[in-house]
Amino acid sequence: MKFTAPAEHNPIDQLKVVGHPHDRIDGRAKVTGTAAYAYERHQVAPQAAYGYMLGSAIAVGKITRLDTSQAEKAPGVLGVVTYKNAGRLKKSKSHASRLLAGPNVEHFDQAVALVVAETFEQAREGAKRLHIEYTSWPGRFDLAAEKVRAVPPKSNPMSGPPDTRVGDFESGFAQSPVQVDSTYTTPDQSHMMMEPHASIAAWHGDQLLVWTSNQMIAWAVRDLSETLSISPQKIHVSSPFIGGGFGGKLWIRADAVLAALGARLVKRPVKVALARHQIPNNTTHRPATIQRVRLGASKDGHIQAIAHDTTSGNLNGFREERAGSQSRLLYAGPNRLITHRLATLDLPEGNAMRAPGEAVGHLASEVALDELAVQLKMDPVELRLLNDIQFDPEKGPQRPFSSRKLKECLSEGARRFGWERRHPQPGQVREGNWLIGHGVASALRNSPTLESAARVRINSSGQLTVETDMTDIGTGSYTILAQTAAEMLGVPLHHVTVKLAESHFPVSCGSGGQFGGNSSCSGVYAACLRLRNALAHKAGWDVETTTFSDGHMSSAGQTRSLGEVAGPKGLSAQDKIEFGDSQKKWVQASFGAHFVELGVHRISGETRVRRLLGVFACGRILNPKTARSQLLGAMAMGLGAALMEGLAVDTRYGNFVNHDLAEYHVPVHADIPHTEVVILEELDDKSSPLKAKGVGELGICGLGAAIANAIYNATGVRLRDYPFTPDRLLSQLPPV
Repeated sequence: MKFTAPAEHNPIDQLKVVGHPHDRIDGRAKVTGTAAYAYERHQVAPQAAYGYMLGSAIAVGKITRLDTSQAEKAPGVLGVVTYKNAGRLKKSKSHASRLLAGPNVEHFDQAVALVVAETFEQAREGAKRLHIEYTSWPGRFDLAAEKVRAVPPKSNPMSGPPDTRVGDFESGFAQSPVQVDSTYTTPDQSHMMMEPHASIAAWHGDQLLVWTSNQMIAWAVRDLSETLSISPQKIHVSSPFIGGGFGGKLWIRADAVLAALGARLVKRPVKVALARHQIPNNTTHRPATIQRVRLGASKDGHIQAIAHDTTSGNLNGFREERAGSQSRLLYAGPNRLITHRLATLDLPEGNAMRAPGEAVGHLASEVALDELAVQLKMDPVELRLLNDIQFDPEKGPQRPFSSRKLKECLSEGARRFGWERRHPQPGQVREGNWLIGHGVASALRNSPTLESAARVRINSSGQLTVETDMTDIGTGSYTILAQTAAEMLGVPLHHVTVKLAESHFPVSCGSGGQFGGNSSCSGVYAACLRLRNALAHKAGWDVETTTFSDGHMSSAGQTRSLGEVAGPKGLSAQDKIEFGDSQKKWVQASFGAHFVELGVHRISGETRVRRLLGVFACGRILNPKTARSQLLGAMAMGLGAALMEGLAVDTRYGNFVNHDLAEYHVPVHADIPHTEVVILEELDDKSSPLKAKGVGELGICGLGAAIANAIYNATGVRLRDYPFTPDRLLSQLPPV
C-alpha cells in the first residue's frame, strides 16, 4: 500500500478499539515472570553453556601477548574465543569498531576474549586466568581539547546536510539590538537500560540462530551477516521481549557476535550477558556536546537571527550528535545558521540514545531562549508564542507543518500550571531554606515514518493473528498492533494474537527514532485492508459496501461471521506501507511544552523538583495509557539528564570511570515529583492512514531546559554545563 495523499475517512476513525486506554496485553506475562527475555530462553536452547566477555584494559594500542592456556585448563571451561581462533571477522557499516579486538585495540573495554564454561561462575573465573599483554598508544579522549580539529561530518539520508544557512546570520545578528551568545556543554550519557545486552546463540549445521535483546530485527540479521560473512538467509534472529533499549539496542553488539562464535567453537548453545559495568564502555553511549547558541532579536521580541553550532566527538569519526535539529524548525527568524562539527576521539562508540540530537539540543537552545527573555524583560511563554511559525523556517511556506500545535501546548500548559503566579524576578520566592523557581521550555521531536510490513491471518473461529518482525521495547507495541487489527476487522481485542520479533516474519520499521508505533501500525493497517478485500471477495461481496463489526461482515442486507467466511483453512494477507514523499512535502513533528516547579536549597545547593507538567500534541493517540507511560518515562529521563546523569571520562586512560548504577546516577522514585501529562486532541492526516505521530521520544526533549530555567528563576544563577549537581551551584549561590 502506498500512502501518497492525506488520509481520508477510514475504518480506524470508528475508534471502537483504537484510541482507548487498554491495558498492555503483554502485561500479565511481564509481571508474572513468564515473559521470556533473551538470557532466560532456556526452552529454545537447552543446556546452553555460559560465556563471559573480557574487555581490553587499554583504550588504544595492540595486543602483544595473548595466552589462553591457563584459562582453558580452569574447571568447567569449554573453550576460549579470541581473534586468533574466531576466523575472519568484518566490521559492519553499523559499527564504529570491530566487535572483537585483535591484535589492534580501538577503545577501552573492547572485547578481547570470551571464555565459555559450564557455569557463569566458572566462565568468570576462567577469564581471570587469561594472560594478556598490551602496548598502549596515545589517544584522544578530551572533546574540548580536540574541538579545534573537528570537521564537518558527512550528510546522511535521515538527517540531511550537517550545515544549513538561510539569509545572512552575521549581518542579522550584528544588527539585532538584543543579543544572546552563550555556550553550553552536555556530557556523555549511558542508556543504562534495566536489561543488559544479552544473547543466546546456537548453530544447526550452517544455520545460525540468535535469541537476543534487539530493537531492529532486520538490522540484526544484516549486521550479523556482514560481520560473520554468512548469508542472511542462514541467520534467524528472535527478540520477542526487550527490557529497555533507548537506542542502545538498535544494532547488535559484542554479546551477539561472541555468543555465535562461542557456540561454533564449543558446538553447543552459548549464552552471553554483559555485566552492568561493561555496558558504558563496551556498548554505545550518547556523545558529549559543546554547543554555542546565538540569538538576535528586536526590542519587541521578534527573533531576527538564530545560530546553533554543535561540536561532538566519536570513535573513528563515526557519527555526530545532531543537536541543532530542533533549532532548524522550532522558531521563526529570517537569518539562520546551523552547523555541526565532529572530532575524532578514541572513546567507545557514540550512537543513538532516546531522541538523538534533539534531546541535548533542547538543553542549549531552550535555555538560550530563556536568556533572551530575561534580556528583553519579557515573559518566556509570550516570547515563544510570538515566534511561533507554521512552516519550515528554512524552506519557506511551500513546506508547511503537517500539523503543529505548539501554541496550544504552551497556552494550555500555562493555564494548567498557574504560570501567571510565577515571580518574574529571580531569587524572590523562598520557603525556609528553599529557593523556589519556575521554568518553561518547548519540545519538538521529528516524527519520521518508515516502510513497514505485516501479515494478518484469520481462522475459522474468527481469531486474528498478526505477524511482523516489529519489536516491543517496553513501549506497548503488542497492544497497539492488536488494537489496529481489531479495529480494522471489527473483532474484540481479545480475539487478536500478536507475534513479534522473529526474522522470518515480514520486515517492519522496528523500534526507534519515534517512528515505531505509527509506522508499524500502518503496516498492520495495510495488511488488514488486504484481508478485508480477501474476505469480501470470498463472500462474493463488494468490499466498498461491506462493513466489519462484532466479528461479522455485512453487505446488502446479508450478514456472515468472519470465521464462517474464512472457512476451515482460514485466510491470510500480507502487505506493507510505503510513505512516498510526504516527508518532503510537509514537516512532520510532534510538539510539547514543559513546565517545572522546583526548590534549590540555599545552603547545600541541592535541587528538588516539586512539580512537572507536560502538554503534548502527537497526532491521534492510539492508546492513551501506553502513550502517557511513554511520555512519563521520557520526562523522567529528561530530569536525569538535567540533574544527575553524566559519564565521567578519565582523559588519561580513555574510559568512563562511573560505569555502574552506584556511580552513574539515574532518577529513582524519590526524585520524581507529581507529574501531570496532558495530551491534546490532534489528527495528522498527512502522517499516516492512522493520522498518528511519534510519541516515545518527545517527552525527553526540553524537560531538562525547563529545569535549568527554573533554577535560574529560583536563584538567579544561570547554569550552562550539565548535569546541574550541587557543586555547580554552591560556588554561585548567595552567601548564607
